[in-house]
Amino acid sequence: MFNELTQKDIDDMKAEVEHRKCVVRKELLEDVKTARAHGDLSENFEYKAAKQAKNQNESRIRYLEKMIRTAVVISDESKADEVGLGNVIELYFEDDDEIEEFKIVTTVRGNSLKNLISTESPIGKAVLGHKVGDRVWVAINQNAGYYVEIKSIKEADPNEEDQLRKF
Repeated sequence: MFNELTQKDIDDMKAEVEHRKCVVRKELLEDVKTARAHGDLSENFEYKAAKQAKNQNESRIRYLEKMIRTAVVISDESKADEVGLGNVIELYFEDDDEIEEFKIVTTVRGNSLKNLISTESPIGKAVLGHKVGDRVWVAINQNAGYYVEIKSIKEADPNEEDQLRKF
């Protein structure tokens, strides 16, 4: 589910909320005040843009707070020889005769363009709990899918941040 998060995900979200409330909010309020001082608000694009940025920030804060409030904390630990949350895996795609590397992450961190594969994605669901050498069927729908072979499983570097958007 979308509300399954690791403790690290929740901590990162709390840090972002704190930053948005203490730093970004003040900057955006100042931008609104500055734009308001420029005169006629009905024709003041700068004022409208500042208000929009302020509202987007407030919306983001509400979204993150709701995610934190409704989150179910899941463990990011797995057996050393099985694919689990936070592992970096190499998969051999039989149909394409290619090997690709992916990191298994929670749904909120998923970004297929950066090879961050969610536990809720077809590949993520298929490979979780499997071991090196396993040939796994990845179901796209009831009638279609493909096979992948797990070539390696590594622990992700805890000091390495996922290069992706903030939540």
